[in-house]
Amino acid sequence: MMRDLNRRIGLEQEFFIVNPEGIIVDRADELLQGCHHLAQTQGRNPENFAPEFVKSMVEINTEPACSVAALANHYLHNLQILLMAAKQLGLRLYPLSQYPLHLSPTIRDVPNYHIQARTVGYDRFLDAGRCIGTHLHLELAEGTVDPQVGVSYQVSPEARAETVNLYNLATAMDAAVIALSRACPFYEGKVFGLAARTVHYRGNETFGWEGVYTHLPRVGALRPYADTVEQLVEQQFERYYAWLAAMDRAGVERSQFLNAGGSLLKSAWNPVRLNGHGTIELRQTDGNYPDVILSIAALVYSAADRVRREKLTVRPAAGVHTFEVKDQQLLVPEFAYLNGELLYAAVTEGVKQAQVKTYLDSLLQFAIGAERDEKTADQAAESAYLERLRTTIRADNSENTYQTTEARLLEQFAPATAELTRETGLALVRTACDELEAQVEALLHQLELPIEPAMLAGNDSGEGSHAESAYRD
Repeated sequence: MMRDLNRRIGLEQEFFIVNPEGIIVDRADELLQGCHHLAQTQGRNPENFAPEFVKSMVEINTEPACSVAALANHYLHNLQILLMAAKQLGLRLYPLSQYPLHLSPTIRDVPNYHIQARTVGYDRFLDAGRCIGTHLHLELAEGTVDPQVGVSYQVSPEARAETVNLYNLATAMDAAVIALSRACPFYEGKVFGLAARTVHYRGNETFGWEGVYTHLPRVGALRPYADTVEQLVEQQFERYYAWLAAMDRAGVERSQFLNAGGSLLKSAWNPVRLNGHGTIELRQTDGNYPDVILSIAALVYSAADRVRREKLTVRPAAGVHTFEVKDQQLLVPEFAYLNGELLYAAVTEGVKQAQVKTYLDSLLQFAIGAERDEKTADQAAESAYLERLRTTIRADNSENTYQTTEARLLEQFAPATAELTRETGLALVRTACDELEAQVEALLHQLELPIEPAMLAGNDSGEGSHAESAYRD
């Protein structure tokens, strides 16, 4: 069966900038200048290389892609440009969720960032600059997202139903993405023992996790499922007014937020949100190696494709702890369990916890779905990435358990005490930089994508320019 909906996927990924020793440096502007030059030389979109809110980070984006294979093409070639530009400056890129040693980020002097910092508190907001993540975008029908009201009143009933189903699917996958993408086991020089980026960015008052949005859950925590488009729109306005109220309490004038481009959808830092580019955006993925990022992208895209292709209604159900297809419905865990017991398990024990493992198994099985009589080349590529979930992320077949980047690094760099020495921390950073570079080269070869030797000579022999902009906040 062929796809009847040609929806696209995109991603954004953040990286820390380090020197050859592995020490963080605030050189994003220089690096981006080099990226823009190389991108133009290669006929690629310079806007796919962007600054982040602190000067020690950069972000790459992909063009919207109609398949995971096309996504990999955009992603790996943009990574290649980023790595080449860094090499020309004597810099390296660290891709994992947190820098393992102490870090004091330097916030850019941009009004929107200072408004956020004043509203949540500067010390608390700095935690966002100590973590890096990856955002996945699932395209909705054209015209579905309206920045003024959330979901347009003009779109068809089918598009409205698709929006609710994909929003609920992305919500139901929250704990899975957290557990699978856990990357760095250290935070501020200590063995953290939890999914550090989730704890320090999202926070959770119930579990005692102090993060950026601990006391503003409507703005930064996972929001409940929506039964209807009207409920989803209501969520957008509840969050918006919660943010405005937080600004009032902090003594920040609302006009400052609005003058800096603030709006209904730009008051959202939730793990799943509507994006003004016309997508459902999943923001839970830790910064990680390309192999893990592309495998998770394949998992998310394939699950979404099956929901669309089989016209499934995604519904939470009492007592359901996994993904179950029944009578044209995809039954998923109810929100209290998903955002409570399952979230806690994903952030603490992670993939080793029995409930998390069973839940992950069911999601992987759902994404693989029913066998097709024939597969396109793109669908075969997606299947290959899902197979990597079995053979790389789920590496220990003897015990039938999952494996993560975090677990592998903890085995390799486990300190004798709870404190990580500077020498060991810097060794971990350099190892991660090596692995990033090796994976980009290996994946380009495996996918039979050109490594662009002309890039080294600075010749103009790349793809033509892209008409469409990348998904970016």
